[in-house]
Amino acid sequence: MKPMQSSERGDLSSGLSRRALLQGAGAAAAGFVIVPRRVLGGPGYRSPGQTLTLAGVGIGGVGFPQMQSCEKAGFQVVALCDVDDHLAAPARRKWPQARTYRDFREMFDAEGDKVDAVYIGTPDHTHAVITAAALRRNKHVCCVKPLARTLHELQTVVEAARRAGVATQVTAAPNTNEASCRLCELLWAGAIGQVREVHVWSDRPIWPQGMTRPAGEDSIPGHLDWDLWIGPAPMRPFKDKWPEGHSALAQIKANKGKPPLSTGVYHPFNFRGWWDFGTGALGDMGCHIINPVYRALKLDHPTRIQATSTLVLEESAPLASIVTYDFPARDDRKPVRVVWYDGGLKPPCPQELAGRPLPNQGALFIGSKGKMLGSEILPVSRAKQFANVPKTLTRRPGTFDEWFEACNGGEPAGCHFDWAELITEFVLLGNIALRTGMDLKWNPAKRRFTGSGAEEANAWIRPPYREGWTL
Repeated sequence: MKPMQSSERGDLSSGLSRRALLQGAGAAAAGFVIVPRRVLGGPGYRSPGQTLTLAGVGIGGVGFPQMQSCEKAGFQVVALCDVDDHLAAPARRKWPQARTYRDFREMFDAEGDKVDAVYIGTPDHTHAVITAAALRRNKHVCCVKPLARTLHELQTVVEAARRAGVATQVTAAPNTNEASCRLCELLWAGAIGQVREVHVWSDRPIWPQGMTRPAGEDSIPGHLDWDLWIGPAPMRPFKDKWPEGHSALAQIKANKGKPPLSTGVYHPFNFRGWWDFGTGALGDMGCHIINPVYRALKLDHPTRIQATSTLVLEESAPLASIVTYDFPARDDRKPVRVVWYDGGLKPPCPQELAGRPLPNQGALFIGSKGKMLGSEILPVSRAKQFANVPKTLTRRPGTFDEWFEACNGGEPAGCHFDWAELITEFVLLGNIALRTGMDLKWNPAKRRFTGSGAEEANAWIRPPYREGWTL
């Protein structure tokens, strides 16, 4: 599905249908018309001076600083929800006036119209169910990346957002900041000619991957609701810490000399390496790094995905991987190949760097007349030719300020759900290629895999939810 143009977004966000216009015109002809505020301003509209109230779900870990960024942008925090009382404690101290919950469903039922917007900072496997619940109540939504854990979830929440007509945002690295805008301006000016190949990489994971589930079961601490944490995923015994000698513990201790982020098996933080709960290194960092690339090259859907990696286990993502995506020719644009690397793997270092190593993560564009490392043009001689390319794109204030502006009727945020659908699809398709080990063909119109291996790959589009959970 292509990202909407600004005019299309405006039609959706206004909530004003052709029927409403015709009815309004008829009433005006009769000499009198009352137009509801929701028609004038769209769903969630607030007149100048009114406060936008915010509820946070998943307010420990990354959720706490991001909720503070939401408040700084202009939101008023009125409700807090987390399944872990210990992780929630800093946020509850920060906003003592906010009403507190463990179950997001209870929060939505209790809060009703007292909440205008919802921030979601939970593990990947609960993004979609919480987002869908918020959208059914016509709340503005900001969700941490990736927007969903499965392709079915992705399609469901994006379509729900279109129906709701609310302001949405995903916390991928902005494609509207100085570096991203400059990248677009230089590439569009022909700084390296026609781009046919891009290499993108990350040093992640910095959490365990390629591991097996530890044996045994630990007592669930009273501050944690394990059943709610599991949510729609298959139930498994709670395990607190990795046993001595387990490969995952060795990974944590060997994390480049840094203090371990978490020694928990699943929670906190280490959910990312488990297929049931996370989306691996690709899902964690892919949305960040690929976001400016999609904008700069005007990409939409890949049609071929191939992957190679270290051992892929039934339950956990690999230690390192390379995923290759082929995007077909479209309109006046040539085919483009994008190659993803993680786990410390990188593309060959360009000779133009003269021995300077590649950074730990980045994007390298290969053009017909040169290369770009991020927005740095290579070689230097070609960079001088394009030193004065004018700045034509508007630089925007950042993830949460953009979302706040959109909630107040401004321009849609840079990573609104229609856009986030593309970059989320990128990482989810890559993970299916990793799990099947096959050369996959993707039909974006039908949202299905075709050809050899299609049956196995299509089974990962909509894996079943645990009983009692639905979108």
